[in-house]
Amino acid sequence: MIYLDYSETTPVSMDALDTYSKVSKEYIGSIYASNLIGQKAQNLYEKATQEIAEMFNVMEDEIIYTSGGSEANNMAIIGVALANHKKGKHIIVSKLETPSLYEICKYLESIGFEISYVNNDSDGLISFDDLRNMIREDTILVSISAVNYQTGVRQPLKMLRQIIKKENPNTVFHSDLTQAIGKTQINFHDIDLGSISSHKFYGPKGVGFLYKNNTIKIAPLLYGNKFYKYKPVGGALPLIVSMKDALKSAIKDLDKKEHYIVLLNERITSKLSKLEGIKINKTKYSLPHILNISLGKVSAYEMMQKLGEKNIFVSSNSSNEINQSVMALYNDKERSSSCLRISLSHLTTVLEINRFLEIFEVEYKKLSS
Repeated sequence: MIYLDYSETTPVSMDALDTYSKVSKEYIGSIYASNLIGQKAQNLYEKATQEIAEMFNVMEDEIIYTSGGSEANNMAIIGVALANHKKGKHIIVSKLETPSLYEICKYLESIGFEISYVNNDSDGLISFDDLRNMIREDTILVSISAVNYQTGVRQPLKMLRQIIKKENPNTVFHSDLTQAIGKTQINFHDIDLGSISSHKFYGPKGVGFLYKNNTIKIAPLLYGNKFYKYKPVGGALPLIVSMKDALKSAIKDLDKKEHYIVLLNERITSKLSKLEGIKINKTKYSLPHILNISLGKVSAYEMMQKLGEKNIFVSSNSSNEINQSVMALYNDKERSSSCLRISLSHLTTVLEINRFLEIFEVEYKKLSS
């Protein structure tokens, strides 16, 4: 199998898997229990949380565990909206978010909130002027993902925060970090809220966390747990500890990993850009881990299926579906209707890339004829 869909999900690392198994066997107590096995579990929970907090230079109580990135996004965006609705009902998001985030926006619109969509430039960066002009006295939240999930464009979070806080110091800045962690350095102090998902960086599925700066107020979405204000976490100890181990490995040697992935990306780009009809959808701000291409008249969905039959796995938009991230970059419906995403890892080998390119060319020419 040649797996080139790491931005969708990653395999669980052996270290994280071993940790999950060990914690499940040796820490059977509930972290809520007052007995000795409960205290043992509580100590491990606190140690794991301390280590995660130290990795990002934040406070332990600024880490809120969730089931993953989608729950963290809901907790952040709906939580801020409900906690601050008396101050205003205006929210700004980018046109470069994951579809699930727009579903949250639809819900908030249905209960009276106003959503504005900030523009980006031709390189995929948020327009500073547009953002500056959009922020109002009643703007309670801006949500902009750190790295786009389709094109890999990385946003300058620090600069965006400076603009937001200058225009309205009370506006909360949230960022979906799911495509950034394990790919690039992130400073949590550039944001107020950040969503993280374990399965994007070789951790177990079903766990993640929301970073919430202590100065930010959000309303809980779940009630009834007297120990943890925002989210019950009693049964998630094996997931949390194994996520911590995966995270530690994921953020290690980032520059070295990126240098290798750049070479893979350039190898693919050099080869595919020579094929008639193919366009490369990346800018100078795109991380090398994500490579999006348009196939012109060829169906990307059909191409994905053909590659899958050869045991090569990439992702595409559904037949005739517009890729909104590519559309936001190029404003070209044809280019946005046949997009294939190839996502790379430090685990990807040169032999796998060579084999992928060989098979891709054969299948593409068949579909083009």
